[in-house]
Amino acid sequence: MNYTDFDKTAAWKTLQSLAPAGKHFDFAAALTADRVKACTVPMAAGLSYNWAAKAADEPALAALQSLADEQELILKYQALLDGEVMNTGEKRRVLHHLLRGQSGKPVIHEGRNLGEFYTNELGRFSAFAEAVRAGQVRGASGKPFKNAVQIGIGGSDLGPRAMYIALDNWAAKNGHKKLNAYFISNVDPDDASAVVGSLDLAETVFVLVSKSGTTQETLANELFVKDKLAKAGLDPGKHMAAVTSETSPLARNPAYLDSFYIDDFIGGRYSSTSAVGGVILSLAFGPAVFAEFLSGAHEADICALEKDIRKNAALLDALLGVWERNFLGYPATAVLPYSQALSRFPAHLQQLDMESNGKRVNRSGAELAYATGPAVFGEPGTNGQHSFYQLLHQGTDIIPLQFAGFTNSQRDDDVEVDGSVSQTKLKANLAAQIVAFAKGKDDSDKNKLFPGGRPSSLIHGKQLTPAALGSLLAHYENKVMFQGFVWNLNSFDQEGVQLGKMLTKKVLAGTSGDGALDAYSELLGVQF
Repeated sequence: MNYTDFDKTAAWKTLQSLAPAGKHFDFAAALTADRVKACTVPMAAGLSYNWAAKAADEPALAALQSLADEQELILKYQALLDGEVMNTGEKRRVLHHLLRGQSGKPVIHEGRNLGEFYTNELGRFSAFAEAVRAGQVRGASGKPFKNAVQIGIGGSDLGPRAMYIALDNWAAKNGHKKLNAYFISNVDPDDASAVVGSLDLAETVFVLVSKSGTTQETLANELFVKDKLAKAGLDPGKHMAAVTSETSPLARNPAYLDSFYIDDFIGGRYSSTSAVGGVILSLAFGPAVFAEFLSGAHEADICALEKDIRKNAALLDALLGVWERNFLGYPATAVLPYSQALSRFPAHLQQLDMESNGKRVNRSGAELAYATGPAVFGEPGTNGQHSFYQLLHQGTDIIPLQFAGFTNSQRDDDVEVDGSVSQTKLKANLAAQIVAFAKGKDDSDKNKLFPGGRPSSLIHGKQLTPAALGSLLAHYENKVMFQGFVWNLNSFDQEGVQLGKMLTKKVLAGTSGDGALDAYSELLGVQF
């Protein structure tokens, strides 16, 4: 395969020549009913991706298709699925797709079939969850568990927390919810104290998640919880399971009810479909619901193998994002789900995108001369409308928008006010915002003028189900992957998080040797 910096490709020059048309795209004329209907790409699990409100005409789409072909995006994706070493920084395979189904040839590492290994772990934690939900596994007092608390940070928290919140209402409505789930992530003791203090510990099982078994924040919170359990007269070993690697100190440790395993080929931000997300989601909603979630993700992974960008939603979404970032000059993107269930999904995508493609060197370590990943932020609608939409509509920067919405709510519990139910009001707001951002509004009072020209995409479906959520998650994982391939990045390491950790350890050891660092530490009351 050919790994080439983006600005060395023929497609780069073509797209540069087309950029003026994109910057002056006439949304008012172009965004018609016919375009809205035509610019739709089917996704997995009944979802669809609509790009009608993007500043892309036929020449731009043709050039983006040429870019996908020239940078061999599908070939590289297939190589990743087949187990080639794609994480060049850490010299590792990248196998989160394998967690939800075989989309390539069997992946063998040191004589082990990794697909079988992941499937076996899925079976083990599914059985554990079933036993807990059935009351066969109980705490030290003999009470059945009613609560599950995940202790983890970063990818061990953001994804699983977002997925739990996304399915909570659906599971309760459909009779799948058994345990309430909570999350402790921050090393700030107020986080753990607030969660632990609100629960009956005798009815609570904790899931400790650390692949290395050495994560500072996670281990500190584990000791916090164990101390609370011991003070309550409960054996911590009867209330805690671990998710870790087979080589960590947590593996095969009798201090836990059980340990479930992932490996170095599953990155933290890509681990929601592993035991990292699977244990807590299966405890809360049951293994069958988690299996539906995996099925939606696997179907999306298969859809992402299509070479025609007009039939591959993840690939088209990625390329349109590249068009906006590198040629239209937009520095950020907003994720705006019109679904309260997706309230933490933007935070997960923030890590997924910015940790993956927030890089300034290529796969070989050479500095790049072009922009890479955008800043990502977001909130659910309609809350965001009453917050930062002012800047989105009338600010000096154009920020592309990523909307999501559903025909039906998850609970189907609504009330009619002023001639419409709340779900209808939500959908009407979403439709209105797409057009308002794109077309704007002229006014002699410049304070009331909306310039328009704000591009957006829309992912929509009937309802946010487990399969639809899996499809949505995999869509964005694959989008980020494709963009990394375009930019010739290693999207699968995260060295940018390491320096602060190293300095923190020096501060705590009293050996920083940096006067400014010591001075800031003293301002904050750090005791040396």
